[in-house]
Amino acid sequence: MRHLENIMRPLLCLGMLVFIPPAYAEDVAGDNWQQMQGEDFIIYYRADVPDDFVQTTMDCAEDEFKRVMDDLGIAPYENWSLDRRASIYIYSDQEDFVKNGHQALWSHGAAFARAKVIKTFPEAQGFFDAILPHELGHIVFREFVGFTRYVPLWFEEGMAVYQEKAKRLGAKKAVKEAIENGQFIPLSKLSHMRLYINSKQELVELFYAESASLVYFMITQLGQQQFFMLCREIKNNTPFDRALEKVYLRFKNLDELNQAWVDYLQG
Repeated sequence: MRHLENIMRPLLCLGMLVFIPPAYAEDVAGDNWQQMQGEDFIIYYRADVPDDFVQTTMDCAEDEFKRVMDDLGIAPYENWSLDRRASIYIYSDQEDFVKNGHQALWSHGAAFARAKVIKTFPEAQGFFDAILPHELGHIVFREFVGFTRYVPLWFEEGMAVYQEKAKRLGAKKAVKEAIENGQFIPLSKLSHMRLYINSKQELVELFYAESASLVYFMITQLGQQQFFMLCREIKNNTPFDRALEKVYLRFKNLDELNQAWVDYLQG
């Protein structure tokens, strides 16, 4: 994850899920946007954005959308219909993105899950391999389970970071080192953690590494079908801890899940 965005996301998470800036309607209605429509996405882009970048964005978005659905074991569902396609706004450059996209100077991309909106610009660092899959993870997850369902921060962020292939692969090594160095955060504590603007960078990075590692463990070692069943229980408004107990019968509590995860990492 981008370091500053790592720190800020927990502070902005709820806002990003529910806040829809009024500028969206004005932007779309204006004359400053070109449009490309795909199966699951509509891309709005400035006239000076290169055509090949727009096409690459569409191709990657469609591919990543299907991959995220497959990763989470979520088959296409009726809530994602053609008249509710996600929108991607590509601004001319970072200045345009910050000023007219109403984003922070440090940001290279933003997502608003409830609105199904992603914003970026051509020079955004890591857009295709990190930002796009990460934000699609949030959108697909929240579109499936609902926007009012509570899950621990580690679960939703871990699921989103899991979509970033590089971060997924690097998380296991980082967590193993934390165990060896005595810095490991047990799941019982991870489940109640919140991050703030003044949180130490090392803590933020470890939080996201552990979150991604645990989700990876749950999907690949405990079963993709079980992970989907957990998401479905959340969708059905089952409290998260109770949903874990119902789906993963072998674990009586978080400590047992934590131990299985640690054993996997050390094994």
